[in-house]
Amino acid sequence: MQIFPLKAFVDNYIWLWQHENQVIVVDPGQAEPVLAYLATHQLTLTAIWLTHAHADHIGGVAKLCQAYPQCHVLGAADWHGVNKVVAEGSQFNFFDYPVRIWHIPGHTADHLAYLLTNASQLLRVFCGDTLFSAGCGRVFTGTMTQLYHSLQRLNNLPASTWLYPAHEYTAANLRFAQTVEPDNQAIRQALHDASSLPTLPVTLAHERLVNPFLRLQQPQVKAAVMQHGLPRAEVNQPMAVLSCLREWKNHF
Repeated sequence: MQIFPLKAFVDNYIWLWQHENQVIVVDPGQAEPVLAYLATHQLTLTAIWLTHAHADHIGGVAKLCQAYPQCHVLGAADWHGVNKVVAEGSQFNFFDYPVRIWHIPGHTADHLAYLLTNASQLLRVFCGDTLFSAGCGRVFTGTMTQLYHSLQRLNNLPASTWLYPAHEYTAANLRFAQTVEPDNQAIRQALHDASSLPTLPVTLAHERLVNPFLRLQQPQVKAAVMQHGLPRAEVNQPMAVLSCLREWKNHF
């Protein structure tokens, strides 16, 4: 199983899953990097998986479908270009691997994740802009409550799960994480390691050590949000801690 990122724009990743001479891509905001790779390696685009409908994730779909008209485009019913509708609970196989869909709203109200299991039951999750390494997505058309529950749902997956976010935000996110937890040695090491790109994918086990948005119950995280204005009466409410962290990060 070959899964690797193609760079798009400044910091987007288009995830490419290659199996023999066929390819699936996730969130192609630009068509050009995909078309160039396919032409160079004489491959065929079989499917496009979309996590949400922001332009930097779907902008390349039309051009890719012009070049590969038999391509399946998976996503929500009202997203432009989708010809195979998927939603929470959808299950199917690609390249003989089982895939299932989760609805993980927050960043957007209709955000999807694609959970892929290999033969040894190792889980891979294409999580779009809901969860980043050391961070999470801003709330646009979703709600903070939705984001909280989506992050908790992802955090309940096995620690060995590999996460495939759609942006190379890791170093910037880690600088914020270090501000929240300045004594966290795992964050310090991860920030050092982030000089080597790509930083993704990452395991959930790693994220549990460095991602403040998954560490809402940690004493230093609670202390940091209180210093940033969260009332002491709310510090044991994870939703309140998440909201404070996200607003803080918005202006960091």
